[in-house]
Amino acid sequence: MNRKLNITVMLGGPSAEREVSLRSGAAVTAALRSLGHTVFEVDPKDGEFDLPKATDVVFLVLHGTYGEDGTVQRRLDELGAIFTGCDAEASRIAFDKVLTKRRCLETGIPTAKFFVVNSAETPWPQDWQPPLVVKPVRQGSSVGLQFVERVADWQTALVEAMKFDSEVLIEEKIVGRESTVAILANETLPVVEVRPRVGSYDYHNKYTAGRTEYFCPAPFDALTTRRIQDAALGAFKAVGGRDYARVDVMVRANGEPVVLEVNTLPGMTETSLLPKAAAAAGLNYAQLCQRMVDLALQRKEKCKIKNARSPASVG
Repeated sequence: MNRKLNITVMLGGPSAEREVSLRSGAAVTAALRSLGHTVFEVDPKDGEFDLPKATDVVFLVLHGTYGEDGTVQRRLDELGAIFTGCDAEASRIAFDKVLTKRRCLETGIPTAKFFVVNSAETPWPQDWQPPLVVKPVRQGSSVGLQFVERVADWQTALVEAMKFDSEVLIEEKIVGRESTVAILANETLPVVEVRPRVGSYDYHNKYTAGRTEYFCPAPFDALTTRRIQDAALGAFKAVGGRDYARVDVMVRANGEPVVLEVNTLPGMTETSLLPKAAAAAGLNYAQLCQRMVDLALQRKEKCKIKNARSPASVG
């Protein structure tokens, strides 16, 4: 039986993904309370917060800027708080799509060809052909995602994407099947295939029930499944991930995986993919939440043991 804890769930926050974070946080809070834990909710709506003094562990369910870019993680480190998920540096790298892609390239993880622009006036790149994908460099949940199917759409796509960041990532559009791989305790969970009923897997289709079909375990052959999982785990390690994350991977017709991005605080709503993958691996929602807490507490115990073994410093 797990001991009862005082857990602070941080949800909401100041990002463009606030509403999704509130939904994720409400589900996590309910699950943790069902396990007998005392749960406090803290919403750093303006980027400021105080932790309840009795907090044993902070459960982060903040999405987007502030929550996933390393900002709140650095503040929690300063407070000496134990928190779920990746540390500040891994969060900073993973939230920046360009830094993530560079880490992937350095470590041999397949990713789409790309370049970066910082002006909505940037002309069409003459050595590229449509279709292209346009994304804010530092956003999540498909916020600001644009598809350029013809050259005439280029300027409008840049203007829309640059509403959310000063830099925009331009990628080749990978034609294939869309998948995602959840990672828990440094192991891959069953692959989820994502099939929007209409259009692309954008913000609307991602968070509206019934707009997208999910298949888990995804109907790939065993070799392709292993390649997808290996690429995802490689990307997770490349950014310095710990505990858990979700890695989005496109799969070409020949079975080649192409990593899109690493999500260090994936959604925990009723339509979210990490809970679906965990369920396919035999973990229900409450058990998943408990596992995330346990991983954070294990780091705390390891730190205590390490400090106890260290020789006393001489003043």
